[in-house]
Order: sequence, then C-alpha cells, then structure tokens
Amino acid sequence: MGKALIIGAGGVGRVVAHKCAQNPDVFEEIIIASRTLSKCDELKKELDGGKTKVHTAQVDADKTEEVINLINRYKPDIVINVALPYQDLSIMEACLATKTDYVDTANYEPPEVPKFEYKWQWAYKEKFEKAGITALLGSGFDPGVTGVFTAYAQKHYFDEIHYIDILDANAGDHGYPFATNFNPEINIREITALGSYWENGKWIETKPLEIKRTFNFPEIGNMDIYLLHHEEIESLAKNIKNVKRIRFWMTFSQKYLTHLQVLQNVGMTSIEPIEFEGKMIQPLQFLKAVLPDPATLGPRTKGKTNIGCIFRGIKDGKPRNYYVYNVCDHQECFKEVGAQAVSYTAGVPAMIGAMMVLTGKWKKPGVFNVEEFDPDPFMDALNKNGLPWKEDFSPEILD
Repeated sequence: MGKALIIGAGGVGRVVAHKCAQNPDVFEEIIIASRTLSKCDELKKELDGGKTKVHTAQVDADKTEEVINLINRYKPDIVINVALPYQDLSIMEACLATKTDYVDTANYEPPEVPKFEYKWQWAYKEKFEKAGITALLGSGFDPGVTGVFTAYAQKHYFDEIHYIDILDANAGDHGYPFATNFNPEINIREITALGSYWENGKWIETKPLEIKRTFNFPEIGNMDIYLLHHEEIESLAKNIKNVKRIRFWMTFSQKYLTHLQVLQNVGMTSIEPIEFEGKMIQPLQFLKAVLPDPATLGPRTKGKTNIGCIFRGIKDGKPRNYYVYNVCDHQECFKEVGAQAVSYTAGVPAMIGAMMVLTGKWKKPGVFNVEEFDPDPFMDALNKNGLPWKEDFSPEILD
C-alpha cells in the first residue's frame, strides 16, 4: 500500500523498522536513514527476506536540503521522524517542499534552550493545509498513546473529563549504576527542567522534581512518582474541553536521583558551552558520550513498564473514574525486536500513527495531535501490534 522513510536508527528507529516489516500489507517498502549508515545496514540485514522491501541511506537531518534530496530520490508516501527533537522543523520543511506526509514522536526543542512546546510546529498548520498534506505530531507513547487514551475515554466513557493524571513507570533494571533509557541529552534536559501542570486555564510551575507521590502500579507495585512538565499537557489542554487539571508523573529510583544530583552539582548537566583543550564543548553532550548508549540496554534490562492515564469527570450527570494503561515487559520486547520496552513503547505507536495516515483513517491536510482523530482504529491497532491495554473503573486516585 505504501512506502515509508524512517529517519533515525537508534532504539526507537529499530522498533519502527521491525514493526513496519511486520505489517507488509501497509508498508510495502521502507527506507531507513540515519547519519550513521552502518546502523541502517545492520537493521536491513535483520529485516531482509520478508515481504517488506528495505532500503538504507545516509542523511544529516539537520540539513533540510539533504532530507529533500533523500525524499526526492525514494519518493516515500510518509516520513516517520524518530530522529532528535531538534531536527523536527528541518524535516517538516523537507516534507513541505516535497508534499510528503509527516509523523513524529516528540515535539520540537531548540538545541540552545531546554524547553519543549508545540508553538513552533503548530505554526506550520496553514502551510500543511495549503500543501494538502498531514503532519501527525507526538505519535509515541507519551506523548502519543496517552492522547489516544484521552480521546478514547472522552468518546466512550465521559461527557466531560475534568482531571487527567498521566503516569509513566519504568521498573526495569539494566544493572548499570546510572544510565538513561532514551537519549541521555533529551532525558536529562527533561528531568532537570522546571516542572509544571495545567490547572484552571493556566500553567502552574514547580521546581524540578519538587512534587512527589507514591502509586501502586498494576503488575509493578508501589513506586515513587514525580511531577514533570510534559508536552502532551499542552495539546490536551487545547483539545479537551472543560478539563480542569492535567498532570504528568514519572518514576525515578533514589539511586538514579542521587547520581543525577551529583552530576548537576559538578556542572555535568549544563548545556552552556565551556572551553576544554582549545575547543568549546557542552558538558551535557560530553556526558551523553560517556554514558551507556540506550540502544545497547536491551539485552541486560529486566522488568516491566506501566504507562497510562487516570481520568475523572462526569457521565450522565454522575461522577466517573477511569484508568487505562499498558504493561510492557523489557525482555519480551528484546526477544521480538532487539530493543528494551522504553524504545518499544515509543516505536510501536510511531508505526501505528503512520499506518493511520497511510490507510486514510487519519488523513486530512494540516498539523494535528493524535487526540484530534478517532481513537478507535488506533486503540485496535495497539492490541494487534504488541501494546495491549487494560481498563480499571475504580482506580486509585492521586490527590
């Protein structure tokens, strides 16, 4: 049915490529492109022999002209961007120039400012409408599936959703004293930034990791959760009418937080360039270079993730609570696609988002977040592609 260009060959790109190849009726051809061609070629060897035809290419996604040339060479029907958030705009520009549909998993973040928000990408709405192409933003798990969960809850269980708590738990153990489960630079910038949540029509800011709760996660148990700023809060606040509060929570072990505090104290998490041996370097980028590559964590990570949403609101004039979530096993993910569950939970929804656009279920001109479309076909695809979801109508409620 279609041809997809996958930009990025890290842990998430690996999952996207494998899952596309598992759906050859939709993805007849894929092109895996990255700055490091050897990673793409390695993936191609794993996938060759199936029904999906696999190509590889080298590209610097920071350079729009290179992406345009790559698109013109292969003429894909859709670009799946699983590169760095810094590269979103250059890839969107290339899609505009070639009139190619676009999907990503995380919103744009300027390299020089640790702040991620949708304003830069939402500004492309009219341009994409005029070009007659679709840009689907944030089709990972969070953001992504959490937005689909919200649309599903709104459609089937609520007249009004008043409170949303998004909970992301990782009980996996990789055995290292300190490592991050996705790109260290992005991960640490996210955690060390100010926290925030949406309440009564405005943002409430908090100090980093200032607000802590404990939650009993199904299949994982009690874990400490910390309030963070996260991009889907911004889009859900815009798209879910009458919502009163939206918060995002993530788990961190005390060991992780202790290491992070020490690194902050000695300046290793800074993004301000310093001079070292005659060169200007960014401490956080140097730290990224010495930490374990998240793509290598798969073979040694054991345990599970649990990501979901707790909703409170009204239906037929009565209060209703609803919790929908997915539990993913790190070792099972590695057996299937050679990646741990954090990459798996981001990569599968990226493939599904592209599938929704390619099959016409989510196809219309403009720039959209996932919760703006019918959630039912996406929810069905989650069950069929390795991310089955579960429901609880009397969940534990966070104060």
